[in-house]
Amino acid sequence: MLLWLSDYLATYYYDGFFVFQYLTLRAILSVLTALFISLLVGPFLIHHLKVNQIGQSIRENGPQSHLSKSGTPTMGGALILVAITLTTLLWGDWSNRFIWIVLGTTLAFGLIGWLDDYLKISKQNSKGLSAKHKYFWQSVFGLVVAIVLIMTAGTFAETTLIIPFFKDIQIPLGLWGFIGLTYLFVVGYSNAVNLTDGLDGLAIMPTVLVAGGLGIFAYLAGHWTFANYLMVPYIAGAGEITILCGAIVGAGLGFLWFNTYPAQVFMGDVGALALGAALGIIAILVRQEVVLIIMGGVFAMETVSVILQVASFKLTGRRIFRMAPLHHHYELKGWPEPRVIVRFWIITVVLVLIGLATLKVR
Repeated sequence: MLLWLSDYLATYYYDGFFVFQYLTLRAILSVLTALFISLLVGPFLIHHLKVNQIGQSIRENGPQSHLSKSGTPTMGGALILVAITLTTLLWGDWSNRFIWIVLGTTLAFGLIGWLDDYLKISKQNSKGLSAKHKYFWQSVFGLVVAIVLIMTAGTFAETTLIIPFFKDIQIPLGLWGFIGLTYLFVVGYSNAVNLTDGLDGLAIMPTVLVAGGLGIFAYLAGHWTFANYLMVPYIAGAGEITILCGAIVGAGLGFLWFNTYPAQVFMGDVGALALGAALGIIAILVRQEVVLIIMGGVFAMETVSVILQVASFKLTGRRIFRMAPLHHHYELKGWPEPRVIVRFWIITVVLVLIGLATLKVR
């Protein structure tokens, strides 16, 4: 919206307003706008959640240290979604199809999370939406966005798997390969971020870091000169995704202000499912699926730990970890919660840097 306004003002009043046409400036402003909205709305949302007794239900088989968190306001992820949506509408180019695909996917998965959180609160237990129903709707939305992308793909690069570190390896996915990969990343990362969201600030900071890294890839993918020089696929219009990545960064930092240990509010599934799906679809759009696996390594580790734990217990009757997901294992080993959180953050910083290094190591 502000992009159109600045264009009108620059054309008819003062050409200095053309500065807002620059993607880099709008990306910076999107970070600051989303951060401002989060910090402004956050206290009112937390107060509303407290007054209406919208508190977190703690699962009985979790770490005993978490029982004291019962009743902490949850569904704070709604704050993130509001900030992301408003910021994207303000600074994004409404004519860009990628903006609507990412925003639509994010809000669709946020709706699933909202329903899950609502059922948890109304029933006063930690189960919420059944796994079967949650997975069904995730699958529906995942397949819909995959089909939309394959139907609107305009170039060969948009449906090709890129392997980092190797400049000449590009694997054509075809119809079903692309649909399958898109489904896997959108649904998979939606659940991965949700599994990671078990400690105060543990999921949101890696999300911010990974979104920032993907924003750099989106900017480069949408810039023909940079894409050609760095040998990354050029995707016309992908640069606009940088605005949405900036919104995720700003909204995430604003939410962290209230979610840092000890948390005043929890993200809930409404935030975790939405943000995971957002990271997955952005990676698909900028053709950096493998890079997302690298940068989002913490999310991958958390998910793999659950898979290994379940498989080991069913096959051998023994558990590999003291508790899964992985962050609970370290808690039960005696690590204080802030130590687990910050060390996972540090790991993510390193992984994001490795992911960015793939731009030159080819």
